Amino acid sequence: MQYLVMQTDDIRTNLATEQYLMNSGKLEAPFMLFYIEKPCIIVGRNQNTMEEINQKYCEDNKITITRRLSGGGAMYQDLGNMCFSFVVPAKDQKFGDFKTLVQPIVKALHEMGATKAEVTGRNDIVIEGKKFSGNAMYTKGDKTFSHGTLMFDVDTSAVENALRVPKDKIESKGVKSVRSHVTNIKPYLDKQYQALDTFAFRDELIKKIWQVDSLEQAQKFEYHLDETDKAEIAKIEQELYKNWDWVYGRSPEFTVQRRHRFTGGTIDARFLIDSGVITSVKIYGDFFGKKDVSDVEAPLAGVKYAPAEIRQAMAKIDLTRYFAGIPTEEIIELLAVQK
Repeated sequence: MQYLVMQTDDIRTNLATEQYLMNSGKLEAPFMLFYIEKPCIIVGRNQNTMEEINQKYCEDNKITITRRLSGGGAMYQDLGNMCFSFVVPAKDQKFGDFKTLVQPIVKALHEMGATKAEVTGRNDIVIEGKKFSGNAMYTKGDKTFSHGTLMFDVDTSAVENALRVPKDKIESKGVKSVRSHVTNIKPYLDKQYQALDTFAFRDELIKKIWQVDSLEQAQKFEYHLDETDKAEIAKIEQELYKNWDWVYGRSPEFTVQRRHRFTGGTIDARFLIDSGVITSVKIYGDFFGKKDVSDVEAPLAGVKYAPAEIRQAMAKIDLTRYFAGIPTEEIIELLAVQK
């Protein structure tokens, strides 16, 4: 298995690189990527960006905002965080099965002393009930990528100030604040690893995953970007990750909001209704799904805002492809039943 260590600290370049390598065929799956970024927030594909971030705090502290291709919730990162990404053949990976994919990371952390680290919930890696890693997944064509964060020495006060975590999400985890729910993994590692910076920590993980004694031995598996790669990555970065419409979009006015937090994630549907007919609908949330949720929104336009009409429109759609781990009937109940 090959890997790439990103040489830039800009999340937008790194996400563009991940997308390019997944689709270009330059690397044969499976392969891994590692990247470390200056302060940034990455919102999930289906989220309403303005409702997830503290815009003034982010502007004052020069925090980069972008949106990723995968679902899930917003994540704050700084130079104390290390990102990893697995790209694998889609046929070999069950969508939503994060536990299998991140096992090499968990195993490496165990070897470094964090023996209580474990995968829990939908997509988190925790230690002693506190989250230090969030993961998200995306499938296109014959490949799936799963990317995640590893909080090594992150400024946890910035996590709390930069993000606006919905009250129902905090309550569902039984904690009082964002800060009390997250932790850095650094204090749980053996003493020899606690003096490392994030870059040296990354290198130690690479050695553990590839089971070698030195980084030089691992580097025979390392891929280096060429000039053609860099040019294509720059195009993707400009077209998507630096594109205001992609990052922020335009939130529609709405007359009805239907929101519920399921075990598989939150669905937040905004309906614009005129004379009893749905003129548009936008579905936000931190849910995961193989397909773009716009396929669910479009058939509702022009439908009467009535339970039977909405149910009929939804019955024609395989909702499991858009909302992984959320029962179809419960989704229809949320969208169709007027309360």
